[in-house]
Amino acid sequence: MNLKFRLSLMNFLEFAVWGAYLTCMGNYLGIAGLGDKISWFYAIQGIVSIFMPTLMGIVADKYMQPQRALGLCHLLAGGFMLGCWWLGIQAGFGNELENKALFIALYTLSVAFYMPTIALTNTTAFTILKKNGLDTVKDFPPIRVLGTVGFIVMMWFVNCAVWEDGGFSMTLSDNAHKFQYTYMQFFVSGVLSIVLFLYCFTLPECKLEKKETNVSLAESLGLNAFKLFKSQKMALFFIFSALLGMCLQVTNGYAGPFITSFKGSADAAIATSFAANNATLLTSISQISEALCILMIPFFLKRFGIKVVMLMSMFAWVFRFGFFGVGNPAMPGVIMFILSCIVYGVAFDFFNVSGGIFVDQECEPSVKASAQGLFMMMTNGVGATFGTLVAGEIVNHYCHWENGFLQGDWTTCWFIFATFALVVGISFALVFHPEKTK
Repeated sequence: MNLKFRLSLMNFLEFAVWGAYLTCMGNYLGIAGLGDKISWFYAIQGIVSIFMPTLMGIVADKYMQPQRALGLCHLLAGGFMLGCWWLGIQAGFGNELENKALFIALYTLSVAFYMPTIALTNTTAFTILKKNGLDTVKDFPPIRVLGTVGFIVMMWFVNCAVWEDGGFSMTLSDNAHKFQYTYMQFFVSGVLSIVLFLYCFTLPECKLEKKETNVSLAESLGLNAFKLFKSQKMALFFIFSALLGMCLQVTNGYAGPFITSFKGSADAAIATSFAANNATLLTSISQISEALCILMIPFFLKRFGIKVVMLMSMFAWVFRFGFFGVGNPAMPGVIMFILSCIVYGVAFDFFNVSGGIFVDQECEPSVKASAQGLFMMMTNGVGATFGTLVAGEIVNHYCHWENGFLQGDWTTCWFIFATFALVVGISFALVFHPEKTK
């Protein structure tokens, strides 16, 4: 089987696991009696990303081939996610969870083992590509784009699938039994994780770097990746990665509840609009844009360099939030929502994917997996945790749950987020000069 196809299938499954619940989980949490904890569910992903990707990166650098570590993580993540589904089954559709604490615990364990897999997927792909003499800058983005396709496919599935009487059908009409409002999204995610666990053990070997006989304790644990902070260029890169990471989970957590909240509008045209009743399908435009933008990364990186590419990402976040602040689901306001989804591709990919390539190019082979874990820690860990919790406080201050919808002054919330992204972008332009640092 073609090597690039095999790596593309790996990426497809990797992000399909995430896409099954990430953008629509908030709608279910509101029904399950956890609506005021939405920010914490997304912050948990950030909290575990502070240490789990780095720890699993150490394992993949020193003790276990990265594709095998990837498979083991998915086995555990999938098992715990199926536990969340089972608790939902016990509570029943439309009912609050009986054991909220156990649900949160199982979800936490699941994402604790899922989050490292994003970096491990990169490490596995980079290692196999290089082993076979391929160019990571040229050949990785088309492979990575299949991950976005997997995410999109699962978003469409959970938006249109309807669970009822032990089976499901597919529809675009409004229906209370849609997957995005039920526990079935966790079942889909868990099953896909188990499938990827099995698939990982069919991938080519990624042999570990030969260990030196005399190494320090820090090196044996992979902690030497933190020495990258001694470089001014890398230190600034990781610091701004954390700052920009504060934006990453805001729309994942709140775009769905925000758009769905218009179903409670007194304006019938807005309440019955296609967008208000199919929030997950609408926001999937973001991932379609992401898929297209990934293919543009090699050109922009080679022509403009990492600084300009990251600046594009930062200012794209300004428009991502700003367009949400001025739009609504009916015409012509829905055009603003569509534009917000389009710029998301630049906002997310020009930072996450380009950043992963930049780290791979700047690091020695012995610490590449650890460095990828460190990048993940700064973005989806430190940055996303703090940013999501702050965003949750802002949303809970201006909005409240009423009749199953999170309603309130959303415009102010989105403009606050946009202002933050603007300040980060201007600061980055002023202080980050990689071409001037050794």
